[in-house]
Amino acid sequence: MQKFPLQTIASAPEAVKPVLQALEQKLGFLPNAIATMANSPVLLNAFVGAFGSFHGGSFDVIERQVLLLTNAVTIKCPWTIAVHSTFALEDGLAQSEIDAIRQGKLPSDGKYAALSALTRALIETRGNVGEAVIARFIAAGYAETQLLEVVAGIGVSTLAATTTNLAGTPIEDRLKAQAWAA
Repeated sequence: MQKFPLQTIASAPEAVKPVLQALEQKLGFLPNAIATMANSPVLLNAFVGAFGSFHGGSFDVIERQVLLLTNAVTIKCPWTIAVHSTFALEDGLAQSEIDAIRQGKLPSDGKYAALSALTRALIETRGNVGEAVIARFIAAGYAETQLLEVVAGIGVSTLAATTTNLAGTPIEDRLKAQAWAA
């Protein structure tokens, strides 16, 4: 059951209208997660700041989607799974890699597998991952500082996933082809 209204640019609090306009222009639509977050300027502004920082980091578009989709599946969030499955396809990630992550498995690509494994381990262990997971990530070609970017990505995705799970945010029609159920 949906607990918060989906705000529009017209109905949202004045403090977030410019943010919503910018996001709609950038993304081409106003995602329901953002429309839900718009009920709280504090939450929306925190998300937008973290989102911008993460998307300006060193991971390419596919790596970001691997991380974000892994987070969504680990948290078991239908909305974020649908959106990141859709974006991953649009960004060029192979359907087989998306399917593997959605099934709780690792992608076949070694670099993506190391990123996905680290992301899942960080969530499941609340940051207390073993050295083997970190070593695999580094051996796959990532820099040690990128460990902290993974934390940022998890934070961004967790804000969206927790919000949409709590709020019962509906999945948009354009995302329904990638709907998921636990």
